[in-house]
Amino acid sequence: MSSTRTEKDSLGSMQVPTDALYGAQTARAIDNFPISGQPIPRPLLYALVLIKQQAALVNADLELLDKDRAAAISSAADEILNGKHDAQFPVDIYQTGSGTSSNMNANEVIARRAGQLLGAEDGGKPLHPNDEVNLGQSSNDVFPSAIHIACAQQLQGKLLPALQQLEKLLTAKSSEFANVIKIGRTHLQDATPLTFGQVFSGYARQIQLAQDRLATESSGLYELPLGGTAVGTGINTHPEFAQRTIFHLAQKTRLPFREASNHFEAQAARDALVAVSGSLKACAVSLSKIANDIRLLGSGPRCGYGELQLPAVQPGSSIMPGKVNPVMAESLIQVCARVIGNDASVTLCGLGGYFELNTMMPLMAAAMLESIELLSNATSLFGDRCLSGLQANQERCAELMEQSLALVTSLAPVIGYDRAADLAKQAFQERKTIRQLLLAEQILPEEEITRLLDPEQMI
Repeated sequence: MSSTRTEKDSLGSMQVPTDALYGAQTARAIDNFPISGQPIPRPLLYALVLIKQQAALVNADLELLDKDRAAAISSAADEILNGKHDAQFPVDIYQTGSGTSSNMNANEVIARRAGQLLGAEDGGKPLHPNDEVNLGQSSNDVFPSAIHIACAQQLQGKLLPALQQLEKLLTAKSSEFANVIKIGRTHLQDATPLTFGQVFSGYARQIQLAQDRLATESSGLYELPLGGTAVGTGINTHPEFAQRTIFHLAQKTRLPFREASNHFEAQAARDALVAVSGSLKACAVSLSKIANDIRLLGSGPRCGYGELQLPAVQPGSSIMPGKVNPVMAESLIQVCARVIGNDASVTLCGLGGYFELNTMMPLMAAAMLESIELLSNATSLFGDRCLSGLQANQERCAELMEQSLALVTSLAPVIGYDRAADLAKQAFQERKTIRQLLLAEQILPEEEITRLLDPEQMI
C-alpha cells in the first residue's frame, strides 16, 4: 500500500501522506515553509477551529449549508478542540503573512474528518474545504479574528488571574512587613528610612495598575473583523453571517466579542494587538523591577544587602558548596526581557499593514501568545516559590540604617542643610555613624539626638 495519496488544488497535484487529514494546500505550505519547526500556537489553532465550527452552524441556520454536513463539521471541530488531531496542523509560524496556509490547513482537516464521519470514504460525497468549511469566510477576516479570540482567552484565563494572585501576595507581604524599618535608596545611594511594608505596597500597586492597563487595552480585542471577507466589504458572505457567528462565539467563550464597527479598519490594521502588546511590555517592566529589587535586597548572605531572605529552591553553584541563588527572580527577569523583545516584534508587525491587509499576522500572534504564556507561568512561579516564603531580616535592616549617612537629613531643619552636609562628610571620613559623631562632638543634647535619629519619626 502506498504511503502517499494524490490531492489536487488550483495549482495542480500534490503527494500527501496517506493517513493525513490535510490536503494539497497544507502539503504545499509544509514544503514552502520548513523554517522554524514551530506550528502556530495551540490557542490560536483552537480559536480558528472554533470559528469554523460556529460558522458552519450559522450557515446551516441561514440555509446556505446542509444541516447534516454542518453537524459533521461541528463534530470534527470538537475533536480538534479536544486535542485529538494536533499533529495534523504542522504549518510553520513563518508562513504567508495573512495566515492563509493555516486557515486552509484547518479547512482541509475539518473537511476530510467531517467527510469521514459522513462516510465519504465509503462512497458518500466528500466535503469541500473552501465551498463548505470556509463558506462566507476569508483568511483575511478569519485569521485576525482568531488572533483576537486566542489572546483575549489567554489574558482572561491565565495572565490576569496570575497577576491578581501576585497582587494579593504582595499586599500580604506589605502587611507582614509593616513594622520592619529599613534604609531607603535613591540613585543606588543611601536615602531616608521607610518600611518594607511601604516598599511592598508600592509593588502591589504596580501590579494592580498592570492589570488595569491590560483590562483597558484588551477591550479592543473584543471587536472581531469576521464578516469583512477579503477587503472589508463582506463580499461572498450573508449579511447576517458575521453578527450571528460572533454572537455564538461570545456565548461559547463567555467573552463579550462583537462585530467590528468598521470592517475596513478591522481588516487593514492590527492596532488593538499593538496596544495590548504595549501593556504586556509595561507589565514586564513592572515585574522586572520588582524581581530585581527583591534579588538585590536578598544579596549576600553576608557580603551583600541581606535585608531580605529568599527561600532556597535549589543549590546555586556547581563549584561553591552551600551557595543559594535567587533563581526564581532571575527566571522572571529573563521572561520579562523576552516579552519586551516580543513587543518590538509586534510593533514592527503592526507596521506591516499595507493597504487593506496586514501581512505579518502569524508572527504577531505567536509573539503575543508567547508573551502572555510566559508572563502567566513565570508570575505564578515567582509568587509561589519566592514571594510566599520571603522573610525580612530585621537585624540587618537596623544595622544598615544605623550606619547610613542619610540619617543626617532629619538634622537639617535644626542645624541647617550645609552644617548637616558637613557632618555627613566628616562621619564618612572618620568612619563613624551620624549618632557617634553627634555624641562625640556634643553638637546636640543626647535626648535631642535620640529624638531626631528615631527612624519611627522619619517614616
